[in-house]
Amino acid sequence: MGFISFHSPVGDLSIAENDNLIVSIDWGWGSLEEKTPLLDEAKNQIAAYFNGKLKKFDLPILSPGTAYQQQVWEFLQTIPFGTTKSYSELAKIIGGSARSIGNANAANPIPIIIPCHRVIGKRTLGGYSGGEGIKTKEYLLNIEKLFNTP
Repeated sequence: MGFISFHSPVGDLSIAENDNLIVSIDWGWGSLEEKTPLLDEAKNQIAAYFNGKLKKFDLPILSPGTAYQQQVWEFLQTIPFGTTKSYSELAKIIGGSARSIGNANAANPIPIIIPCHRVIGKRTLGGYSGGEGIKTKEYLLNIEKLFNTP
């Protein structure tokens, strides 16, 4: 299993991979690094995303979760860069409730790459469990808005 940490505009990030698949992104700095080519590529793609040069990640991922969570996370990856969907819109498409969509988002093990920040409430941005919470979600949405040119 490989593991690296690095600085990003939304705080320190740590990425883990196992068997050549990205398995997690967490906020904070890990203590034991074991670099791999895949982790270097993930770091490069995340840097390109923050610089507005990458709108869709191309990394092999494995996001363990329930069948429902898997369905939500797969759908999240189809939401285009710079756009959002509401929790209730996703619930109508996928099934379940807005709350169950929010719970699946909160359990997302690979934020940013699986863009749970693109799901918002009808009247508010909703929640965000990574980094500094809603402030981080706002930042991610704002950079996508800034760099969302055809």
